Amino acid sequence: MANPWAGEVALVLDGQRHVCKLTLGALAELEEAMEAGSVIDLVQRFEGGGYSTRDVLALIVAGLRGGGWDGQAADLRTVEIGGGLVEAARVAALLLTRAFALPPGA
Repeated sequence: MANPWAGEVALVLDGQRHVCKLTLGALAELEEAMEAGSVIDLVQRFEGGGYSTRDVLALIVAGLRGGGWDGQAADLRTVEIGGGLVEAARVAALLLTRAFALPPGA
């Protein structure tokens, strides 16, 4: 089960459940893969609704890798995402939210 307090989000790929998490290493890979200057730029794009499918893919890959997946973005080209593109965008947004959210009572 994904633990939201640990920044985890679940995603189903080809019927198999995966735990995604934006670890420090995953965030560093994300910054390298992005065309934006920083993760904060990406957060601002999501907040403003100006994100692209490339942004969603980069976040999903980073989250999967932070959760222990050893694949690459190209591996997701033919994968069936449970919930489709809407679910992928929701998971991407949750990953960002949970990565930068303060724990309760902080």
